[in-house]
Amino acid sequence: MLRLLRLICALTAALVLPHGFAAAPPNVIFVLADDLGYGDLGAHGNPRLKTPNLDLLREQSARFTDFHVSPMCTPTRGELMTGISAFRNGAVSVASGGTMPRIELPLMPQFFKDSGYATAHFGKWHLGDNYPYRAHDRGFDLSIGYRGFGIDSVAGEPENDAFDDRYWRNSKLSTIKGYNTDVFFRESMNWMRRQQQKGKPFFVYLATTASHEPYYVQSRYAKPYEDLRNGLPAFFGMTANLDENIGRLMLFLDRNNLADNTILIYMSDNGSGERTGFYNAGLRGRKTSLYDGGHRVPFFVRWPAGAVLPRDIDALTHGTDVLPTLVDMVKLRNRGANAWDGMSLKALLQGGEDNNPERKAVVQYGLRGPEFHLWDSAVLWSKWRLVNGTELYNVGNDPAQATDVAAQHPEVVQALRTHYETWAATTQALPLSTPRIIIGSAAEPVTQLTAADWVGPYAGDLGVLGQKDLQLFGAWNITVGKTGDYAVSLSIFPSDAKVPLQQGWRNISARAVARARLLLDGSAYDLPVSTSDTQVRFKLPLVQGTVHRIEGQFLDADGKSLCGAFFMRLSHI
Repeated sequence: MLRLLRLICALTAALVLPHGFAAAPPNVIFVLADDLGYGDLGAHGNPRLKTPNLDLLREQSARFTDFHVSPMCTPTRGELMTGISAFRNGAVSVASGGTMPRIELPLMPQFFKDSGYATAHFGKWHLGDNYPYRAHDRGFDLSIGYRGFGIDSVAGEPENDAFDDRYWRNSKLSTIKGYNTDVFFRESMNWMRRQQQKGKPFFVYLATTASHEPYYVQSRYAKPYEDLRNGLPAFFGMTANLDENIGRLMLFLDRNNLADNTILIYMSDNGSGERTGFYNAGLRGRKTSLYDGGHRVPFFVRWPAGAVLPRDIDALTHGTDVLPTLVDMVKLRNRGANAWDGMSLKALLQGGEDNNPERKAVVQYGLRGPEFHLWDSAVLWSKWRLVNGTELYNVGNDPAQATDVAAQHPEVVQALRTHYETWAATTQALPLSTPRIIIGSAAEPVTQLTAADWVGPYAGDLGVLGQKDLQLFGAWNITVGKTGDYAVSLSIFPSDAKVPLQQGWRNISARAVARARLLLDGSAYDLPVSTSDTQVRFKLPLVQGTVHRIEGQFLDADGKSLCGAFFMRLSHI
């Protein structure tokens, strides 16, 4: 009888709700692939790569065919999480202190959390590895994943190889058995099952490391492509495994009666990372490029109960649109007025026309330092593309951007240059973001800083640290969370490596280290280095609330600086 009453109530509620709205808050699953471009799908014409499950999801979804992001991962991820362009939210680069969105900005999971949702992140974050910028500091109840960009990142766990890896579960590091993409999907489905049992709506951000280098995958996935060259078998194999997991996810939703009232999103963070140019759906460029192949990506949205119509949508759209769209469609509690750069796509998703056909968008990323070039950008307007301020293409009839038509359309060039100059003026007027990592906090009692996030030259992957001739030095901006003495340990290698400073490790050559130097706001403190030292420990008195610039260096016997401290560990004594 109780079951019958529940059914009657549910049917009655469905009848009185307006068309296009489900009887209960929809669940949301946001799948973000890594380094997969527009051509890395069977349904987009790839002649070898098989992606039957993604192809099926595409068929069932609203498909945005002119959707753009940043050509690099962190700027895209920051724009997705904030709805605000990289130069306004602060996450402008994959390293060098530019990975952290401004702390005062609410991120996507916080909107869901405020609206009563359970929230979880699985996989890659790359928007800050230390308090208060970690995923579980910024709205996720649970975060399971990697630090930095993942495997081979300076910020990651050096022994990880995608199999039986060590992952951060919020603040705790633990080993989880299995291949990493399988782990992310399995853990997410287990978590979703628990939320369903509790009757709790959920938001899942499932950000895989597939198919980012290094290309590690079980041989059975790469075997169908073994006749190809230059890493393609493993790249395609990683993508085939991702596709298989998409199929598992869709089956899970079907079997648990979740498919109809779950918003399922699939997209990628930038153009293809694949280097051979095997197939890119006719687009010019790849990851990092300002041509469409660098920033035009698949974007699929499926929500049967929300009247989302499966069809192609050709409107010019952007990664900053995702958060405003979800806030609008799910009716999330809004944290006050938000100066979003994106706009809601709800009307388009539910069959409406493009109400902003004259929209213009700017694609640009990178640190605003000495090497920043004002016109290092692409300006988008309908099918027009202004690249580097001078080249003009019409991708409607020239998707490969092979013919520069700037001379034939000076009025279009001028309109796009004027738009960019206005955009750049407002952006350049903003103060540079200075993310400050908080040390001595109960939320992170031991702070492990890495060169991946120092303010300085790029040092995000272990391969860069191995280039002995590079003079790599950088500093971190910190805020003191608690007054007292701090132990500050400097090292060239991860602390777990336990390798003496004067020796080599992996691809990092030995250096003739004789002294270690700690710099705090310009004041220098030196200590000698012995042959057995794996790190050098200093003690500093610091006062709560003070802000500092802190740096470590290693010197030879003549006092010449050899390299920066790629790793710095701080803890309140």
